[in-house]
Amino acid sequence: MNMKLMIASLLLAGCLNLSAQQITVQQDVIDCGQIMFRKPFAVEYDLQNTDTKPLAIREVRTSCGCTAVDYPHSPIPAGEHFKVRAVYDAKQMGHFLKQIGLYAGASNQPVMLSLRGVVVAEAVDFSGNYPFAIGSILADKDAVEFDDVNSGDRLFQKIHVMNNSSETVQPVVMHLPGYLQAQVSPSKIAPGHAGEITLLLDSRLLHNNGLTQTSVYLGMFPGDVVSPNKEIPVSVVRLPNFRSFNEQNMELAPHLQLSADTLDLGAFGSKSKKKGEILVRNTGRTTLDISNLQMFTPGLEVSLGSRKIAPGEETRLKVTAVAKELRRRRARPRVLMITNDPARPKVVIVIQIK
Repeated sequence: MNMKLMIASLLLAGCLNLSAQQITVQQDVIDCGQIMFRKPFAVEYDLQNTDTKPLAIREVRTSCGCTAVDYPHSPIPAGEHFKVRAVYDAKQMGHFLKQIGLYAGASNQPVMLSLRGVVVAEAVDFSGNYPFAIGSILADKDAVEFDDVNSGDRLFQKIHVMNNSSETVQPVVMHLPGYLQAQVSPSKIAPGHAGEITLLLDSRLLHNNGLTQTSVYLGMFPGDVVSPNKEIPVSVVRLPNFRSFNEQNMELAPHLQLSADTLDLGAFGSKSKKKGEILVRNTGRTTLDISNLQMFTPGLEVSLGSRKIAPGEETRLKVTAVAKELRRRRARPRVLMITNDPARPKVVIVIQIK
């Protein structure tokens, strides 16, 4: 069979009716991470016969001859766990994605398994530090920010991690919202070894402009429990769309001007709250509309005299910092404004407080 047709048929069959299978897979996609050129690499899949009777794997198909598969050739008893071992020959440099189809019993629908990674001549390791602890994993960051996102953008952020425990971990990112996906490479990380987590953002699935915040959690294995020490806050700032603006639009546009981009409130001392304000002025030719006014952290209270500012007019942004709540912050205190000024659609005001 033509190789492209083989891959297509495997993918199509795998999408048709996986729910009808009597075999369940703990992890159907395994990321091998970096593997060395011409050094075959083996992975193992954990599966279970969830049928009420023994089940035999009658055929195995792969998307190329570069992957050898070892599987049970005798019937698998009902309820029993078993393993399928795949070996990739690593004879081609670069990224790879290989498919395996298992045909069991009388079903014509395969159970699909995948392995992916990158074949390299020399392994490249992360050279930075891991100052943050997330569960039993050390990381180079404990929060992720997607700034200046335009509608339609597909972006990614990486977190470099190292297994600081004495056992191999199988990291999994939990509680992902619909607009985020996560990939962990490699799928299993041995003690003292490093890996990376990639968070992928699809901005088309965000409902609003401005700031969207959520928290995901890094488990050490599939089915791990959620806890505060495994939290990774994720923030996204989506900008208004000004792509259709022409030169005439720009001449008539509003123009935001602030008395300061940073508000220094000094030290709390014995006070529980500190207050300050910034003047917001429209020096443009049409009304300035501040559609979003949001805070990146708890512990800030803000009020704006008016969200719509006529040409030549100004209003006051009042900011109150609350000591008790700010002590629990994990990010810098900042205020976000989303406006209809095409030159400054996003304005971030940094709040300095001790």
